[in-house]
Formats: sequence, C-alpha cells, structure tokens
Amino acid sequence: MSVLSPAPLSQAVNLLDAGSLLGTFGALGIAVVLFAETGLLIGFFLPGDSLLFTAGLLCVSGTPGPVDLSLPQVLAAAVTGALLGAQTGYWIGRRGGGALLARCGAGRLHRGAARAEELLGRYGHARAVVLARFVPVVRTVLNPLAGALGVPVRLFILWQAVGGAVWTVGLVLAGYGLGSSVPGVDRYLLPIVAVVVAVSLTPLAAELIRSRARRAAEGDIH
Repeated sequence: MSVLSPAPLSQAVNLLDAGSLLGTFGALGIAVVLFAETGLLIGFFLPGDSLLFTAGLLCVSGTPGPVDLSLPQVLAAAVTGALLGAQTGYWIGRRGGGALLARCGAGRLHRGAARAEELLGRYGHARAVVLARFVPVVRTVLNPLAGALGVPVRLFILWQAVGGAVWTVGLVLAGYGLGSSVPGVDRYLLPIVAVVVAVSLTPLAAELIRSRARRAAEGDIH
C-alpha cells in the first residue's frame, strides 16, 4: 500500500506504514506512536522518523493524502507523545532496573542498549539523552536505561525535553517546509521517506563501524 493511500478503519492498520497510521488515527496516532516508541520497549520497531516527516508534509494545504492534518495539532501531538513517552520510560527504568532488558529477547533491543550505555559513558548524561532522540531503537532503550542507572531526575527531565522538542519539531517542519516549497512532492514521498530513515540510521551505523575499529585496535595492542 502506498504511503499516501487511504487506510479505512475496516482494514488492518499497518504499524510500519506512516500513511496507514495517519489515515486511521490522525494526529492522535502521532502522540500514541511516539509515546510507545520512546516509552515502552515494545515500541522499538515503530516508524517515528518517517511518521513525523510524513505528518509535516500532509499539513501542507492541497497535498493529497489519507487525512488533512493541522500543523499546530501535529506539533502538539508529537511533542506531547515524545516527552511523556521518554519520561514514562525513565520511571519504568527507575522501578524495574536492568531486569527489563535482561528479560527481553529482541537482539535489536540489546544492541540498542549497548549503544545507549556507550553514549551515556562517552558524552555524559545531558548530551546522550539529547543525541539518543535521533537514533532509532537507541531512543527506545536509553530512557529506561537512564532510569536504571540513576541519571538525576531534574537533569533527565530538562534534556529529554530539549531533545524531544528538537527532534519532533525539526522533522515535522522539515516535511512541512519541503511540501510547501516543492509542488507535487507527494509523488516522491516513498523515496523521500526512505532517505529520511537512512539518514536517521547513519549515526548508529557510523558508531558501530567506529566501535568495531576500536575493538580491533585494542585487540592488536593486547
């Protein structure tokens, strides 16, 4: 199904398709998806980046799509879902500790947890909480991990709010700006969304390459 094809309630919702989610749930779906992706470990597979970008594009007047969206509503829903989700994940981590991740069998989550812990160690709490917002899977596991590791509450609230606002508003406005400046851009939405997803994965891929290079260098030394 096309990203911009209708998704009536009578059909199954494709949770990996931004158009299907938006066509079925509208702006409310943005808040729910971002809450799950950033607050619940089961939400690590959800398409946060492409959802935000597509929602911004569909806010442009005259853009054909499954639903008409209002830019203020989309921004409010995105920021609310991302901030409440991160804070929920943090408190889950404070209460449940690392046992939550230990019981989860998903390999992607464990790799994301390792990356999140590395971010916290390398960049410090504030920068890591902000940077994690821009890396899929890592933004899911860093919040409970921060709670489990005892990151100070006030520090986490401040910087997760900064990171969440920059991430959500930035991607929504990027989609809106592109849709406003390029007529008929909706015809190229699938490849554009693919590029957005690829770019969002670039920091994780680059860091994995650097980590392997460091481990190889340490192995040569020892």
